[in-house]
Amino acid sequence: MVLKRRWTSRVLLIDECDRLLLLCGRDPRKPGARWWFTVGGGVEDGEDYVQAAVREAWEETALSLPVQRLSPVVWTRQAVFTVDGQGFDQYEEYRLARITSDEASAIKIDTEEARHGHRWWTIEELATTSETVRPKKMASLLADVLTTSAHSLAPRDLGRVNEDTDPE
Repeated sequence: MVLKRRWTSRVLLIDECDRLLLLCGRDPRKPGARWWFTVGGGVEDGEDYVQAAVREAWEETALSLPVQRLSPVVWTRQAVFTVDGQGFDQYEEYRLARITSDEASAIKIDTEEARHGHRWWTIEELATTSETVRPKKMASLLADVLTTSAHSLAPRDLGRVNEDTDPE
């Protein structure tokens, strides 16, 4: 299978209760296959990663985030996966954005990617869920980011993972 290369910018939207907003996706070719993922998506022609993060947050949540609200990159990773019969080789950058309770309550999820749901997750819920969450080990990764100022962290490379074959 030929893998489609993709570059993405992801946003860790964190509310005032330190909960993370995740969206739910499903693979139409694999009955029951679903996973939870962060806000964000592909970098378009002429955009940098920060511009893509702001645009994707707006498209997926109707949240208008000024660029200054995004942290520097906290994680990077290269992920290989298959959805709907198409293989992807995807580079990802993750940034954190803390939002107010008013902003969280005003979020409107209206996106094709999240038509299967969305929810706010605590670190404890992420640590104990049997659901698939991407990136894997989100609870411990997020705990590290939330206990240290995201602006003082050096980006952590999560490596190259194959979401279809790597164990949880």
